Amino acid sequence: MDAKTYPLQDILKPERRYIVPTFQRDYEWTKEGQWKLFFEDLESTAERLLDVRLGGSDGSALKSKEQNVSPHFLGAIVCAGLPFATGGVALRSVIDGQQRLTTVQLLIRGLLDVLIEANSERTKSVRRMLFNPDDVVESPEEIYKLWPRKKDREVWPIALADEAPEHGGETGHLYLQARHFFAESSRVFAADDDGHLDEVRLVAMADALSSLFKLVVIDLDENDDAQVIFEVLNGRQTALSAIDLVKNLLFLRSELADDDVDALYDKYWAQFDDAWWKEAVGRGHAQRGRRDVLLSVWLTAVTGAEANVGHLYREARAYLDGGPSTEGVLQTLSTFAKAYQVIYEAEPAEDKRLTVAYRRIRSLDITTAVPLLAWLRTVKADVLPLADHVRAVQAIESWALRRAYVGWQTRGYGTHLTRVLREAKAAAENGDDPADAVVTGLQGGVLDWPSDADVQDAFLTRRFYDNMAQARIRLLLGSIDHLLRSADPNEPDAVITYDDLQIEHVMPRAWKDQWPIADGEGNVVPRDEADPQWLSLANERSRYLDRIGNLTLVTQSFNLGVSNLGWDVKKPEFEKQKSLVINYPVAQAASWDEAAITDRATQLAVAAVMLWPSPDSLLSPDGTA
Repeated sequence: MDAKTYPLQDILKPERRYIVPTFQRDYEWTKEGQWKLFFEDLESTAERLLDVRLGGSDGSALKSKEQNVSPHFLGAIVCAGLPFATGGVALRSVIDGQQRLTTVQLLIRGLLDVLIEANSERTKSVRRMLFNPDDVVESPEEIYKLWPRKKDREVWPIALADEAPEHGGETGHLYLQARHFFAESSRVFAADDDGHLDEVRLVAMADALSSLFKLVVIDLDENDDAQVIFEVLNGRQTALSAIDLVKNLLFLRSELADDDVDALYDKYWAQFDDAWWKEAVGRGHAQRGRRDVLLSVWLTAVTGAEANVGHLYREARAYLDGGPSTEGVLQTLSTFAKAYQVIYEAEPAEDKRLTVAYRRIRSLDITTAVPLLAWLRTVKADVLPLADHVRAVQAIESWALRRAYVGWQTRGYGTHLTRVLREAKAAAENGDDPADAVVTGLQGGVLDWPSDADVQDAFLTRRFYDNMAQARIRLLLGSIDHLLRSADPNEPDAVITYDDLQIEHVMPRAWKDQWPIADGEGNVVPRDEADPQWLSLANERSRYLDRIGNLTLVTQSFNLGVSNLGWDVKKPEFEKQKSLVINYPVAQAASWDEAAITDRATQLAVAAVMLWPSPDSLLSPDGTA
């Protein structure tokens, strides 16, 4: 990044064009909002210069004093280089600062009107800040230093023409109003006591504007990231998102290629103007708009490398510089947008099994799986038939949920899943089965797919409660309940919102008063916290309380007042929980102790591995483990 402060003449006099991307916001600065303050700043700066010039010094002493006149800083603009023909006029895309830079041009135009009226010696010098020389111009629009977005290109030549428009003033386009305001203000400033234009004051104003008005220009090179810079510059405003920056880049390149920009926008981009796409998702510092999330998903999928969410613009720009056509990029991005909407249930999936799998994966907040899920949705049906598509998504679901419930690490998921994505893409390109590539790719290494034995061991020994988000426990128990209900033809259909249910310890944590301990032969050991035997058995029991075998779901009808009471009081409450199949074995238990908890954990583990099958069972008949 090259960030330097320049006087306006150093920015605007060289042979250069600043192009405002078509779909940036309207020009919005106004007389009361910004123009008056802008011109007051010019007046103050010109007065400081006049004080020095009229102070009696001359020669080198005057030049020294002029160099010490304090300048006025206009703020910053951010530009990015664009391709241009060798020997042609250099091109810059105005990524940020179009309001400021446009106003500067209109101020120069207003001052130039007055310089022309006065036949001032500064007329040619100021004109060079508006127009490129005729001998370097190959098309009419190249004469303008600033070329606004497409919507305003008809009025811009009128706003900058030497012949002032008849209808500007207070009612015309804002460009025309601004020119009129700055011209009138310049006349007032330059007028002497008799109302005539004073050349000394005009020259001071022109020199102050050219040399003492300064801008910070941030020129982005190929390695810079406008997205990060925006977050700093616009920290107190609404920063442009990464997808906005990519949009500007895409459509500006499309313009330069003489594409029908409006048609491309309507066909591919207009959907992103919907409120749903602008909603922020995620938590804390990871929160970002859905459009930016989509950009990350698309980039990861098309490049096969995990996108860096903090540098999406830079990475998108590098990908675009690789040569894909603008329409090709827009078409692919639109395809991924549709896939993303299905994954997040904004649009229906073609198979209920996909909807269920997407929902469960989302509940784990494994966003690193979305590029792979989205890419699978973009593969044509002759390469990935629906049955195989379902199989691949269920493989991702099984791998992710098994790992969640056995408690294995999540660090490195992005790299792991991106590798699987690359292998699946390679399989599709080589005529192999992409679903098998997903199943095989998810296995092995530090992020292996837990086996049935791993699941059973975790269910028997792992502490679930307080060691796992309650939403995940509800997902596990609710999914098993739904499986058991679906598998029993005698069970009536029921719509159960598992997220609304309460997690209940069958044997309560506060067990000591109502739940006696027995030794290995079934003999009750009286509570005595000084008795080593009782303490040993109590410590053993404490390890069982928060295991999955002792946890269940209850509806609002469950009397929470009995939660800490004995089994003889609590058992009838479970018998009333007829809407939840998962509670039937609990209600039928004659007693509830460590052995019952172990038995139930075993049953739940059997159901879990049915829900989330092993890799061998998900491979096609021709696949290999």
